[in-house]
Amino acid sequence: MEIDKCYQSEPRAMMKTLSSGNCTISVPAKNSYRMVVLGASRVGKSSIVSRFLNGRFEDQYTPTIEDFHRKVYNIRGDMYQLDILDTSGNHPFPAMRRLSILTGDVFILVFSLDNRESFDEVKRLQKQILEVKSCLKNKTKEAAELPMVICGNKNDHGELCRQVPTTEAELLVSGDENCAYFEVSAKKNTNVDEMFYVLFSMAKLPHEMSPALHRKISVQYGDAFHPRPFCMRRVKDMDAYGMVSPFARRPSVNSDLKYIKAKVLREGQARERDKCTVQ
Repeated sequence: MEIDKCYQSEPRAMMKTLSSGNCTISVPAKNSYRMVVLGASRVGKSSIVSRFLNGRFEDQYTPTIEDFHRKVYNIRGDMYQLDILDTSGNHPFPAMRRLSILTGDVFILVFSLDNRESFDEVKRLQKQILEVKSCLKNKTKEAAELPMVICGNKNDHGELCRQVPTTEAELLVSGDENCAYFEVSAKKNTNVDEMFYVLFSMAKLPHEMSPALHRKISVQYGDAFHPRPFCMRRVKDMDAYGMVSPFARRPSVNSDLKYIKAKVLREGQARERDKCTVQ
């Protein structure tokens, strides 16, 4: 099985072509997004991503350096791609974190309700994201909004362990219609689906990208992504499917830098990301 992502030369007509067996999937560049998950170490970032991708929770803690995931959707015949960047809580390379922010389209900032320091880190991250994106916005003259969810994880630990009051956390999103606050439990899967639903709504993405609102299929059933003429689609084709690319590789740093440079120089507004091969 091989999945290739190719680009046409014209930015406005740019397509990403994914091939799996006899099934070819073309994803318009305008339907390709990157979700960046940020926060301190041990707050449950990877657990939330795991819930999103496969509905599972792992009790064993494994420190994240940087994990990259890709999910492709067929939503009523339209193709979408969501790249997910699960970042390190230690951020040993500040320049890399800044680049992740620059290339991100939607953001999830995670802290642990029983860890005050992790909440302070989220406040710093929110400030950095707003500053970095504001700088980019001024250079590109874009009017893009900044969808962001601040997520207080581990609400299953109970009030006796809580170190961050709900009212204080809600102040971070007060007055910003593109920012929302949720208290969740990745372990118990509490409020996780609702959080993603609101995030995608703020980003003006299809609601069906939320974990509970599409059929999850594996790569061997990729024929569900085969495009058909509208008049030939059956009722069951007018549905939503999601498929995780099992061996997706993170686009290179050079590719991300070129993407940002192109935006700043106004050489093209399309998302120009690295070739990705899955075998």
